[in-house]
Amino acid sequence: MTSLGFGLIGTGFMGKTHAMAMKSVRAIMGDVPEVRLELLCDMPLANAQTRGDQFGFDRVTDDWQALINDPAVDIVSITTPNGMHRDMALAALAAGKHVWCEKPMALTLADAEAMAAAATASGKATMVGYNYIHNPAFTHAKRLIAAGRIGKPVHFRGWVDEDYQADPDLPWTWRATLKDAGLGALGDLGCHLVSMATGLLGPIDTVLGDLQVIHDTRPLPDGSGRATVENDDLATALVTFANGARGSISTSRSAWGRKNKLDWEVHGTQGMITFSQERMNELQLYVNEGDKAEAGFRTILTGPAHPPYGQFVPAPGHQLGFLDLKTMEAHALLRAIAEDRQPSPNFADALHFEAVIHRIAESANAGGVRLTV
Repeated sequence: MTSLGFGLIGTGFMGKTHAMAMKSVRAIMGDVPEVRLELLCDMPLANAQTRGDQFGFDRVTDDWQALINDPAVDIVSITTPNGMHRDMALAALAAGKHVWCEKPMALTLADAEAMAAAATASGKATMVGYNYIHNPAFTHAKRLIAAGRIGKPVHFRGWVDEDYQADPDLPWTWRATLKDAGLGALGDLGCHLVSMATGLLGPIDTVLGDLQVIHDTRPLPDGSGRATVENDDLATALVTFANGARGSISTSRSAWGRKNKLDWEVHGTQGMITFSQERMNELQLYVNEGDKAEAGFRTILTGPAHPPYGQFVPAPGHQLGFLDLKTMEAHALLRAIAEDRQPSPNFADALHFEAVIHRIAESANAGGVRLTV
């Protein structure tokens, strides 16, 4: 395989990160096929032309179906609003394309199930945009847990808070609707936390959820009145894992002062690991050993000893960033395509994350009953 044609649908922030990752991945990692930025799609066409020139695409269109059916496109990247994911992914898989789709997979669990089934039937590689679980700090935490460094994992505690919807006077947008966004904080933020929880402790078996809408209405952008907020601003759940561990997760998009406060702790019988996304190059490790007078958490600063950090920066303490994680995600997809296998998290993997967040919502809407995932 000498090269792969890349088609991008959507040119917002996530679309930009996909384009940047595909442009840089071979230069950084070296062991993937060349990627041609073949075709970009956005509406109106004038915006596609501007972004296509900025991102470095050869051609542009305002017709996503034309992009999917273009013979020069091998990989279709979907970074549109959530309500468009299902139709685009199904069409791309039917056309024989590999698919890179942003999270969450779809508006509903049924849509996500249809996407996962189509991916399995197609045999094409699929990837869902959970870039945080590609962080070398996260993968090192997985290794520490698997090696028994903190004993048997017994509890997970995680939260992800932002304040982008904290202001009650912020105008209403599509993100407040069930038909375009689906779940609120759960779908936008909580799914990231679920991906990390299950990556560390394995599948989640049951959930007991609670949802809260903090601002019931928001002003319409044109000043003509107010519109209803249809999805959750805050969600909390108790969870049980298949391995017997218990946990709690919480997410809010209305937490003043928080920007990307994605934090978690894994409690074990012999120690604990903690992480904060706002300090994404660090892990905190406590192990119950040695002189009690010197006991305490140890900071592990990621560096070349935590692959693939060294591919980006040759020395510890120089830091990785959000876009680097997106490049690692692109690398995982391209390596899988080159080796004719599935990357992770693919549509089948991400379907479990979708099932967890939708069961949390169902549990909350049913009055707080525990549900099986």
